[in-house]
Parts: sequence; structure tokens; C-alpha cells
Amino acid sequence: MKMVLTDSEKHILGQISEEYEAEQQQNGWSEIDPEIWFQAMKRGMHHIFEGQIPERLKGIGVTGQMHTLIVVGEDGRPVRPAMMWNDTRTKDLLPELKEKIQEFPEGEYLSQTISTGSPAANLYWMKVYEPENLKKVRKFLIGPDYLVYRLTGNQTTDYCEASTSCLYEICNKRWSEEIRNLIGLDQECYPKLRGSVESAGKILSEIAEEFEISKDVEVIVGTGDNPATAISTGCLGLGYPVVSLGTSGVFMMPIDKPESQTKGKKILFSFDDKKFQYLVQGVVQCNGNTFDWWNKNIMELKRFKELTTSIDVNSNAQNDLIFYPHLDGDKTIYADPELRGAFIGLNLTTSQENLFYAVIEGLCFGFRELAEKMHLPLEKYGTVKVVGGGAKSPVWLQTMANVLNIAVEKMEGMIGPAFGIALLAAYKGGSITSLEQISEGNVKIECRHEPDAEAVKACQQKYEKYLRIRSGLQYIKNGVIE
Repeated sequence: MKMVLTDSEKHILGQISEEYEAEQQQNGWSEIDPEIWFQAMKRGMHHIFEGQIPERLKGIGVTGQMHTLIVVGEDGRPVRPAMMWNDTRTKDLLPELKEKIQEFPEGEYLSQTISTGSPAANLYWMKVYEPENLKKVRKFLIGPDYLVYRLTGNQTTDYCEASTSCLYEICNKRWSEEIRNLIGLDQECYPKLRGSVESAGKILSEIAEEFEISKDVEVIVGTGDNPATAISTGCLGLGYPVVSLGTSGVFMMPIDKPESQTKGKKILFSFDDKKFQYLVQGVVQCNGNTFDWWNKNIMELKRFKELTTSIDVNSNAQNDLIFYPHLDGDKTIYADPELRGAFIGLNLTTSQENLFYAVIEGLCFGFRELAEKMHLPLEKYGTVKVVGGGAKSPVWLQTMANVLNIAVEKMEGMIGPAFGIALLAAYKGGSITSLEQISEGNVKIECRHEPDAEAVKACQQKYEKYLRIRSGLQYIKNGVIE
């Protein structure tokens, strides 16, 4: 959990992080007691106010993982542990669920985007396997909504969380009655839907007293982590594509209309319940996890810093070795939770450096396929801006420039989701007056990587082979080619 304290001029007064762990009781399950979040938040608030004057606090914003489902009972407590965004227990139910929603309004889009981890899929799983728990539900919340509830006592969500839940019709801007009936939820179980900068309520008196802050402090409704990042990077306010190289790899870009894209999840965003904007988001599901798995768990690399900063990217591009990066399934392109990875072209001369480069290049191929299937017009912008932990690696950035055949720019400064939601809270307080102004001054480019012509040519030849790997894997597994 990351926390940022800013002033009205966007200056950083403090930033801290608190660690916590999710649970994996069974294979494919990923759960957490939401109380762990609340306690981590309170520890963080105590730390970040050290040396500050808490009474000066004007507002609070909360952001966090999209999709994660929390169900609350009559007593206001979670009925069961939260089902995380990366929980895959619903994979066997997805085929029948997709078939059932095909004929609903916006059913074609919803059937394409519903996946493991979707709130709609997890609620349907509860209907099948935990019907008694489903009957106890009085309200469902999504990700950061739970902390907003614990701060204010009010149960709300924003258009981002609703529109990516597969419970909501984006074009009609309403919760899907058909999916509600399919799951068997009462209308009262749905949280109140508000703009991200609207007030969720004033802070609870016991919270105000514990931290010595004013009882007039308002908590905004908030939004998901990717829109919050899109705000702080200028993706949403200034309008250009951004890649986030985190645990999962995210490609996001603003679009004019939700029907203008094929692959990718559409995100509806609104400040105020009046003006609406759209983002399209695609995911390389196992991005940073793949990087860490190979380099730390398998190779136990002693030369990690040297490899991630100094290897010759363009000469390694000439190597025939290809890595297929989908170690834990795919959500956006193939909607296949069973998809797995592979190395293609290993031989007795393959070196540690070759393997290291192939892993990064394979992830970049995943981003290229993502951009193509999402119909993202990257050439229109002339560059792709990159953020996240992976952006610290010059090798990764240069490889991405070669694979995408476009300039890649690393963004610097405070551009993550925590800073983005702090800016939204400042907007609510009146010190920032527009979405465009939010990005002014904090969008800076640290370095730029141009594609190398020879490496681009080599990457193109390998990419054509890369696109055939899934069919080969399907044939090996099932004896048929899809």
C-alpha cells in the first residue's frame, strides 16, 4: 500500500508504503481479508503525518486494484474474504457464463471481456458454490471502495469500477438488469454510482479523532489504479498512449467512443456525473511476475544489474531464440486462462544473456500483439510513454522501441496511481480546476529510446514466428489448431 501527501501546489510532503500479503488457499485462488488493507492504511496514515500538522488536511482520495470483489453483509462486515483481481477459480465457469450473456444488451462486448477475476464472474461463482454467502450479501464493493467505506461509512463506487466489472452496460450507462437477475442479486446490493471526484462523505468521527484531523475532511469516491495513473501521466488529460510495466503490463489510451475498439477493456470515467470520457485498456497479464520469475527465481542472477542496464540489445535481437510470455494465461487477446509460456529455439550456444534478452523481448512482443489487436494507432502519436518498475531498465525500453518500431519515452517524477488520486482530491478541494491542469508540470520525460533499423528488421521476422506459437501450443496440448 502506497500513500502520498501533497500540498495544493502538487509538492510532495511525504510518501510511504506498507506491505501486506494476499492468501492462496487453493491453486488459482487469491484472497485477502479486507481488514488487512484497513489496518495497513491506518499504519500508513500514522507514519505519513509524522512531522506534519494533521489539522491542515483538506481531502482524501483512495485508489487501488480494479476488479477485486468485496461482499458486505447486514452487519457491515465482509461476508467472506475479498476475491482478488488475479484469482482464476472461475475459469471453468466462464464458457457457460459467456454463452448466457451473449444475448443481453451489450452482451457481445461483455462476453468478450468477462474473465477470471471479473466481479461478475466471481459473483456468479458464489451463486454456484457459495449460495448461502450470496444470500448474506447486502452490498458489493470493488477494490478501493472498501477503504472509502471504512473512512466514511458510505458504500459507493465510480464509473471506472462499474464499467470494468462486467455488471454494467457502458453505452447505456446503467447496471445490467439481465446480469443482475442471472446472478440473483437485489438492486439494493449495488453500491451508489458517482463521479470519481464527487464526495463519498465526510470522514468518520472516530477516524478524525485518532489522527487529529478535521471532521470536515471529505473523502472523494475515487477510482481504479489505471485511470489514476492515466491522470497523473497525462494519458487521460492530454491524450496519448501509456504503457505501465508493473506486475501486470498495461497498455492504455483514451478513445472517443467505446465501440471504436475491438479487443481491450473499455473504462468509463467521469469527474462529476456529467462529462464522460473513455479509456481502452489491455493487459499482458504476467509481466513483472515473468521478469522476476526468470531472473530471480530460476537464474538467481548475480549479474542482474549489469544485464538489465548494459547488454547489447541490438545484437541480441539477431538471435533466433523466442520466448512466449503468457505464463499465467491471457485476458485481453485470447481470453484463455490456460495459456502458458515457452522458449522456442534453444541450442547448445544459448547463453544466460540470450535468455535474459529473450524474456524481455517476448514480453515486448506481447505488448505489440496487444496494441495491434486493440487497434491502437501508435504511429499517430509517434511515441509511447512508459512508466512502472520495468521502465527502470534501459534494456527493456530499447527492446520495446525496436519491437514496436516507435520511439519509447520514460516518464519521470510522481506519476503513479497514488499521486494521481491525490491530485483528484486536490481538484475536489479547488486548487486544481481542470483535468488538463492536473497533468501540467508533473509530466516530464527522463529519456528517449529510438528504434534501431537493423534490430527492428530482426524483431519483425521473429514477431511473425511469435504469432504462430499459440497455435502450435494448442496443437501440442489438444491435437487441434484453433
